Amino acid sequence: MVKIREEIKAETIEMRQVYCDSLIEAAIRDPKIVTIDCDLSSSCGTKNFGVMFPERAFNVGIAEQNGCAMAGGLADSGLKPFFHSFAVFSSRRIYDQIFISCAYARQNVKIVGCDPGVTAENNGGTHMAFEDVGILRVIPEITIVEPTDTTMLKSLLPQIIDTDGLFYIRLMRKKATGIYEEGSAFMIGKAAELMTGNDVTIIAAGIEVAEAIKAAEQLRAEGITARVIDMFTIKPIDKECILRCAGETGAVVTAENGNIIGGLGSAVAEVLSENIPVPLERVGVKDCFGQVGSAAYLKEKYGLTAEIIAEKAKIAISRKIK
Repeated sequence: MVKIREEIKAETIEMRQVYCDSLIEAAIRDPKIVTIDCDLSSSCGTKNFGVMFPERAFNVGIAEQNGCAMAGGLADSGLKPFFHSFAVFSSRRIYDQIFISCAYARQNVKIVGCDPGVTAENNGGTHMAFEDVGILRVIPEITIVEPTDTTMLKSLLPQIIDTDGLFYIRLMRKKATGIYEEGSAFMIGKAAELMTGNDVTIIAAGIEVAEAIKAAEQLRAEGITARVIDMFTIKPIDKECILRCAGETGAVVTAENGNIIGGLGSAVAEVLSENIPVPLERVGVKDCFGQVGSAAYLKEKYGLTAEIIAEKAKIAISRKIK
């Protein structure tokens, strides 16, 4: 188990700042790292990279498809391109370029999708990526990661840089809820166990990890012990962890900041149905579009709260075969 902070609260520094600082630190050592932005370097947090390395930062304007194809070409020349935009533009808008220029061509490209799900907030439904994981997860050999907080981000980024292949990084731009103690280490493809429990397993990702912890605490007050898993690598998913936890607790709940169709819940359901069918309840967006609002309001609107997770946990437990 990894150690979580004694006080879980909003961090004092934004994820995009830590991301850019960490990328600059890596780029000082590795001259092959380059960035591609689409008039969003300030929004996505990579502006300082361009200041530090103007010859290695490319702004292609509002031409995301060209930018993604360019990333494939830069990778083919031996560079390590990081493509940045809002999650809707880093997935839906450039899907064919990701598939052909990056995945099919087996290029070493890292794609960063900012503001996933309800974290898009006041940008509204057109900019609210609920479906990005679902449509990208079907691309062969892609790796999809969703860092939970700045501590995890700092641990994962060097691995992402050093691992050849196509990555999609689902990155919250602003201040995340700090979960992990500074210096905690994580491994791509291996889930993190945060809390122990025997009655139900809650598997969460992104902003839903903090909600899962709150739900587990609520359940504990009712005499129910919930195991909490941070499934920050959505593909390739940690099957061993899922099967072990399902076997030991007999019930599973998934929680994600996105459409339950095709996302984390679907990935877990696939593993369970083929190996160890146990009651599964999914918390996430129920096949609908986004809208304008604060993240707190939208979490309530779409049922992404600790209270809903706790309710689903009790339902999953009630469905266990006696």
